[in-house]
Parts: sequence; structure tokens; C-alpha cells
Amino acid sequence: MLSAIIILSFLIFFHELGHFLMAKLVGVKVEVFSIGFGKKLFCKKIGETNWCLSAIPLGGYVQMKGQDDSNPLQKSNDPDSYTAKSPWQRILILLGGPGFNFLLAIIIYFSIAITGWQKLAPIIGQTIPNTPAAKILKPKDKILEINGIKIKCWDDIKKAVDDSNIIDIKILRDGKVLEFHIKPKVEIVKNVFGEKIKRKIIGIVPSGDIVTIKYSLPEAIKVTIDKFIADSTLIIKGIEKLITGAIGLNTISGPIGIVDVTAKVASLGIQPLLLLTALLSVNLGILNLLPIPALDGGHIMFNLYEAIFKRELNEEIMMKLTIAGWLFLGGLMLVGMYNDLVRIFG
Repeated sequence: MLSAIIILSFLIFFHELGHFLMAKLVGVKVEVFSIGFGKKLFCKKIGETNWCLSAIPLGGYVQMKGQDDSNPLQKSNDPDSYTAKSPWQRILILLGGPGFNFLLAIIIYFSIAITGWQKLAPIIGQTIPNTPAAKILKPKDKILEINGIKIKCWDDIKKAVDDSNIIDIKILRDGKVLEFHIKPKVEIVKNVFGEKIKRKIIGIVPSGDIVTIKYSLPEAIKVTIDKFIADSTLIIKGIEKLITGAIGLNTISGPIGIVDVTAKVASLGIQPLLLLTALLSVNLGILNLLPIPALDGGHIMFNLYEAIFKRELNEEIMMKLTIAGWLFLGGLMLVGMYNDLVRIFG
């Protein structure tokens, strides 16, 4: 549990740091920088900002002069206030939080790629009966190449199989290099969202051995970009499927689930924990960009409206949308917490 609280607090700190730095960049006074909500347990004033640690560690906020989420109609005309800045300057401040979440994930991915990424080794643990590999490959076979492409880790195998109707596979068995031709089999499997899809398989299961791969600088940049895009795409697709009803509300997880998963991953070592931190950071960044009032994305929409139509959104409408946004988010959190309790305690 402690590891989860530390990670969540750090993600929140980094998110709010993005808002803080962008606010300072455009000349807005930041009155409070708080990790957590509720009663302030500790505060220290540095410069013009009160840096605080609050009782409820499930969030955080940066309170800027002239800006208050609990009262979106509050304004100040002072030149160093949030509301005195142009819509585009406000949008820059709002983008700072999600932007820093993305930056944190990229830093983590790149650091791991340079220092050594631990992945499943391309060593067969077992073959699946009645599949193309069953009579050809054996446990402990190490896959060296597929169609002339060097296989560094287990992840490389799936792409090589997906791209070919017939594969030329080179393996290492008992100190000897052997080559085989295998025709993949198309089967119906479930993806990460529980949907049934068609996928090519040859019928092998990894041994569970780990290999550490160190990438060169150009390779590390590519791996970092690919991983960031893959994680972002996965999260966006999940949101899309939730909206369209392709997956149910029972798939939503809340803070209890995050704590539970973090505790389990922490027992696997520092690198899996760092990768989970990066994934949560990407998730936090994307969710905050959703056009829901009370989130950064909702405030961005309000400011875009003002920038395009040269007038502010009607105050009554803004207040109603903000309240609706908070109620919607509160409802989602309750659903997530209920799902977490069902998953953990049955």
C-alpha cells in the first residue's frame, strides 16, 4: 500500500508541477501547491507559494490567483491572476499537467531502454497440442530468427508471425542451429478488452526466462516512442469502447484497484513498478484531457470557446456544466471502487 501511495503522490506532484511551471511562465501567481485534498497537514511558504501536504492523498491541486475550481465564476483582474490572462495562455497552463505526465512516462521508458529493458526471453516453455509448432518445436528451443529478422525477446515473435503466412524460423536446440518452415494457424482469441478477434498463432508458450536488452541511443528513442504510442492507443481505445458500450462499466477500476495492482507489481521488482508508473502517468494525462468540466480538458474547451467566439461562456451554463462534471466524476469513482471491491473480495 505504501508503494501505491508514494507512486500516486509522485504522479500527482509531477502533474501539478506542469501546471505550476506553465503558470509561472506566463506570469500567474500560484498561491497554493498541494499534494492531496482536505485538511492541510503541513505547509511551507517558499517565495509566493504555500507548498502543502494534505490529509487525503488521492489527488492534488495548484491554486492560482483568481482561479478556484469550487467556484469557476471567481475572477480577478490583477495582471498576475489566472483570469486576467488570454485564453491561449490559460490553455498553455492547463496543458502543462497532462504534458508533464506524458513527459514523465517518456523519461521512464527511455531510461529503461538505455539501461536495460527486462523482457521475456525468446525461449519456448511448451508447445500447445494440435498447433503448427506441436510436432516441430520443443521446450527449451531458443528462437534466433524469423524470416531473417533477429529475435531479441518474446515480443518480437508476435509481430513476425502476424506479418507472414509462412515463416522461416531459426532456433538453437542443444547447441545446434536448426531451421524450419511453419505455417501459422488462424484462431479466435480474446484481446485485452475481452473481445473475440482472429489472430495468427504457431502454438508456443514462453518459458518465463528473462533477458535484459540494452538499446543504442537511436533504438532507445524508437522504442520509447513506440511504447508511448502503444500505451496511449490502448488507453484511448479502452475509453472509446467504454463510451460505445463495447465493454461494460464493470471494467472500470478505482483507487482501491490501483493500490492493489501496484502492491502486486511492486513485489516483482523495480522495473515492473517503473513501467506501471509510466502507464499510470500516460493514463492520468489522457484522462485529464477528456472534455469533461472539472478536468483540464473541460477547462480547455471553455477557453477554446472564448478564444474562438471572443466572449466567455454564459456563467450559469458554466456553473451547471462544472457541477455536472463533478457529479459524473464522483459517480465514476464510486463505480470503480465498487468494481475493485468485487474483484478483490468476490
